[in-house]
Order: sequence, then structure tokens, then C-alpha cells
Amino acid sequence: MKSLLIAASFGLLAATAQAVELEISPQDAYARSQAENAQVLFVDVRDPVEIMFVGFTDAVDVNVPFLLVDRNTWNDERGVFQTNRNPQFIAQIRAELDTRGLSNDAEIITMCRSGSERGKPSADFLRDNGFPNARYVVDGFQGSAIKEGPQAGLRLQNGWQNANLPWSPKMNPEKIYRTDR
Repeated sequence: MKSLLIAASFGLLAATAQAVELEISPQDAYARSQAENAQVLFVDVRDPVEIMFVGFTDAVDVNVPFLLVDRNTWNDERGVFQTNRNPQFIAQIRAELDTRGLSNDAEIITMCRSGSERGKPSADFLRDNGFPNARYVVDGFQGSAIKEGPQAGLRLQNGWQNANLPWSPKMNPEKIYRTDR
């Protein structure tokens, strides 16, 4: 019985050791994505219209939206257009992995604006659908909003932009999600 418990414990440790942590800092995501021979797919999961107004980093491999804005449906409760999960998200991620010769076990890093509404949910969704090493950039592209003071509401703390990592107000047409091709 004791040897069975020990064997089960080692099995659990081995399974735990194989999966990467769910969260990754912007700095570590940048380092991982820029490493020589990186076996990483770095994905911006924001709707491209948001990227158009907020900015983009060419460090990502591709933009595959997790949620798409439905400009035909208004959400009265939140005062915004409705968003719906991209029905092609898994297929599009799988295609991007295939293009790069990566397997479903490759590290996939997702990034949204703040990390909470699309970053973490997209990484969880990927893990639930056979991609065990999906993770997300904690605090996302813009970071958290300041809660108090004269700059309350502005996203001036943490996140990709506030870590002084490379970004631009311009989108890369080769990496951005487009329906015209």
C-alpha cells in the first residue's frame, strides 16, 4: 500500500511538472517569444478594432480574437456592444500551430487588454480543449486601471505597455485578424 501511494504521488508530481503555470508576466512572455528556436505561439486575443485604437506589439505571432464584437447587438446592462466567443478560435489556433510545425503541447501564450476578460478565459478554454500548456499574460497589454486619484480609470500600471516592452499604435496587416482574405 505504501509503495502504491508513493507511485501515485510521483505520478501526480510528474503530471503537475509537465504543465506550465497559467500566468506569465509581460516581461517573461516577451523573453519566451523572442528566444531563439522558441516553441511558443504568442497570440493577441483582442478584437482587431480594439487593437486599432489601443496599440499592437509585433512580438506576437498572430491576432486570433477569443471574443468578437457583435456590432448588431447592444448590451444594455454593460452599455456596450455584445461580444461572443469566436466559433473558429480552436480551429484558428490549431492552424497557427500547424503553420509553425508546433504540436498541441506547445506553449501558447494569450494576451488581451487587461488579462482578465479574454486572456485568462482564452488560456483556460485552450487547456480545456487539449492544449495543456496554454497560459496568459497577467495584466495584459494595457494593464490595470488606477483606482483613485486624478488619473483614476487610466491604465497606467503594470501590463505590456507599462513594462516598456515594444509596441506601436500601428497594426501589422500580416498578423492581424482579417476577414478580407
